[in-house]
Amino acid sequence: MPLPARPVRNLALLALAPALALGACAAVGPDFTAPAPPSGAAGQGYAMAGDPTPRAPTLSPEARMAGPWWQAFGSPQLDAVVRQALRDNPSVAEAEASLERARAEAASARGELAPQADANAGFRRERVNIQALGFSGFSNPTVNLYSIGASVSYDLDLFGGRRRAAEKSQAAAEAQARRADAAYLTLSGNVAMLAIRIAALRAQIATVEQVVGEDQQLLDLVRRATRAGSEATASTANPETQLAEDQALLPPLRRELDAARHQLALLVGKSPAEWSAPDFDLDSFTAPAAVPVSLPSELVRRRPDILAAEADLHEATAAVGVATAKLYPDLRLTAALTQEAIHPQDLFQYAASGWNFGPGLTAPIFNGGALKAERRAAEADARASLARYQRTVLTAFVQVSDVMAALARDEESIAALSRAANAADRSARSAQTAYRLGGGTLVDVTHAQRTLTRARRALVQARGQRLADMAQLFTATAADWRTAG
Repeated sequence: MPLPARPVRNLALLALAPALALGACAAVGPDFTAPAPPSGAAGQGYAMAGDPTPRAPTLSPEARMAGPWWQAFGSPQLDAVVRQALRDNPSVAEAEASLERARAEAASARGELAPQADANAGFRRERVNIQALGFSGFSNPTVNLYSIGASVSYDLDLFGGRRRAAEKSQAAAEAQARRADAAYLTLSGNVAMLAIRIAALRAQIATVEQVVGEDQQLLDLVRRATRAGSEATASTANPETQLAEDQALLPPLRRELDAARHQLALLVGKSPAEWSAPDFDLDSFTAPAAVPVSLPSELVRRRPDILAAEADLHEATAAVGVATAKLYPDLRLTAALTQEAIHPQDLFQYAASGWNFGPGLTAPIFNGGALKAERRAAEADARASLARYQRTVLTAFVQVSDVMAALARDEESIAALSRAANAADRSARSAQTAYRLGGGTLVDVTHAQRTLTRARRALVQARGQRLADMAQLFTATAADWRTAG
């Protein structure tokens, strides 16, 4: 005699209770914890013993920016170009698309943790072989068979393999999000440094053009003296040589300027034919008085490349759990309801129904050691990810240290070159005045002019280098760009 329906359901629930309890067990494999920063990160700075300390700008963890970091340079042109690059650069679009894909894959992995339900419907025409069933004297009939139904399955995930897979996908999405942040930060830094380079090259060209003009004035003076008979005709050789040498400095500078402008167009996401770089002026850039430099212990929680390496380590750690869970049994519950009938009008009658329900258990028995080898490979990959994370952190510290030391040297260079340029300017004026009054030689004038040319150009280069190093420091310390809007 069949049991009533309610006791059957009660017995099924009692039978499934141990499996449901097992399903609530912790997932196998190591749980991820963020690695501790290197021992050096506990300190209060980045400098090596003996490194110089910048006098300007002030480097302070308390310094805060009112907006995106590049606005500290006070250039509306730079602000407009950076914003356009962040909007139109193809690498940013690629990073965003990759992030969207990673997030979709993470959502897919989370969805696999839930029960899976499917509906099905079908029609087929079938000839039934009743002779094979022992009925003789009848022809095999051909019938139409209609079917509709649904099925449900649920993996109890006894040892957490699917949970670890979802964790792995979520970590991969986190890593991609951090890489997108890194793409934005790197792009803004590259645009700022190219804009500063354009401004510095334009300033160098203007300086050399000024010197060329002064060379021409000197040559005209010598020619007048030659015509007046106070100088020999050969005296024009030195001024002409000086003029030609200074004019020869212009084509390489203009070539570098053209290349920098074209490269900036690439960063903005345009071809050189459809976009022109602004005429950045070096004097329009304001050297920030203070730069927010986070402490080493905070830098590991701010730099996108470090956070991406940490997420990669999380992903590799979760992969160890995925590989470990494959060594254990897997239990899946399935249920299906099917309605089948020869005539469509009979499809939803009780006599046309069929169902099944039951657990299915699979367990690895022999696979030639492949699963254990897969786990060892995952463990090795996790160790490699940890090493990459540590290398990324150390590289970040070195980058900040390099830029801070460079800024200190920039200040020293600018101070020395300013003094040299002022002295060279006085010397050149004195030599020219003495020559006009007949108390100096043309050789003295030419030598003083060459010294002035080198000093002026070197000073412009040093000013541009200091601004570029400041921009690099902002990006190396992961200054904020997110309020770009």
